[in-house]
Amino acid sequence: MQKAPLPATMAGMSEEKSETLVEEEQNNTKKHKKAKGKIKEEEIQVKIETLGENPNKVSPFVGYFPSGFDPLKNQATAGGEPPRATVRVFRHEKRTNRLQLVVSPNNGFQVDFVGTNYSGEATAPQLCTYALGVLDKQLQTLKIVPIASNKIFRLEPRVGGLDLSVKEPSKEEELATQKKFEKREALDDIYGTKKAIRRVLSLSFTLLRGAYFSAKNKKRRLRREEDPEAKENLEIKFEGVKINKEALESAGMHSSRNTPPHDSSATTPQMAYPLDRIILKGEWDYLVDILELFQDGAEIAPDGYPSFICNRLHRLESIEDEVEKKRLACVFSYINHLVKFKDKKSMEGCSSAKHHKIPSILSQKFSTMFGNSDGKRLEDEKRDLLISYVLVLTLIADGFRTAVSDITKDLRLDSVTVRAHFEHLGCKLMIKNKVLLATLPVPLVFPKSKHKHKPKR
Repeated sequence: MQKAPLPATMAGMSEEKSETLVEEEQNNTKKHKKAKGKIKEEEIQVKIETLGENPNKVSPFVGYFPSGFDPLKNQATAGGEPPRATVRVFRHEKRTNRLQLVVSPNNGFQVDFVGTNYSGEATAPQLCTYALGVLDKQLQTLKIVPIASNKIFRLEPRVGGLDLSVKEPSKEEELATQKKFEKREALDDIYGTKKAIRRVLSLSFTLLRGAYFSAKNKKRRLRREEDPEAKENLEIKFEGVKINKEALESAGMHSSRNTPPHDSSATTPQMAYPLDRIILKGEWDYLVDILELFQDGAEIAPDGYPSFICNRLHRLESIEDEVEKKRLACVFSYINHLVKFKDKKSMEGCSSAKHHKIPSILSQKFSTMFGNSDGKRLEDEKRDLLISYVLVLTLIADGFRTAVSDITKDLRLDSVTVRAHFEHLGCKLMIKNKVLLATLPVPLVFPKSKHKHKPKR
């Protein structure tokens, strides 16, 4: 009979427990709010200092892992030292603006993370700027350092021990990227916000303004050259300068014969058509495209290069001397640019050279030597001079004994015309094993010009 009050007692105890839990939760909430209040109330007065780029110092690099990987996580270190990762930066020997960032986590796995500033995401348009802030609470300073857009590296995993170099995008990838950019611009024009449209218009205005001032400066230089006072100053400067008559005679012979620079009295073929007078000193650094493709192990598409070059690329593998290898590869590149320039200025080969990019230093030189004022089809005399340059370079590339068939196909000419061009350069032609070969005997003996006499009346 005394057991009846038990349920009431248990209910009372449960109510007391629930009230206690509610009070504890309220206390925890109050403590949490107080802690939050303390964090918000904490203030730091700092001196902000913005640093500009210094040409004598390397600007900061920023690398990020798109997969969210943390290279310092779950790394066991001896002595309680913080985990570390090895960071290395590589710079191209010739193109110093090309950088490569390599991060190697010390976790026992042979995986490196590699990012470049010239391929992948770095080739996309940069629509924003970056800065790095460093807060020093002790000194109460906040230093803000700007980061150039090409110093943002997307770190992709690479197996350690293999070639860490990232190949450049192919021409097809560049065209695809360009098409995507053009499509996005078209969508911005139709559906974009006013801010996006104003940004595109501002960029276009900036480009047009730069082109306008460039043309204006060029016009000012031309006026300065036509200024009579400037001409008088030039005459004063040139007074007392000795005139090299032999050089003038050589230049006259060169222009009259319509052939590349040569020495008729040379005792060796190399001296007869000296290469350093055809490819000038400042042009060699712009002719390393074939050498870089060969060193990267990339395949050279036959439709992108003349057959003369494709059929001789294997010779680069057998050359051990790096200087001689670079020399031959640069000669191949110069031949390629000359052939593409001729195709761009002709009806039959215009489509094949539409997307070929000639370095600006060579494009200006070719336009001056071979081009017309209207910039369209080449004149017959200028076209023959261009062909002579190509044929001389083929002789140099093949050790002054070259087969005629490959370059005949590349120049889109018939064998009779090419044979006449070789003879005009002082070459001898012979057939060996059913192959037409051109050789260069020295000293040079040019064929005599044939003048047609009018019949007497």
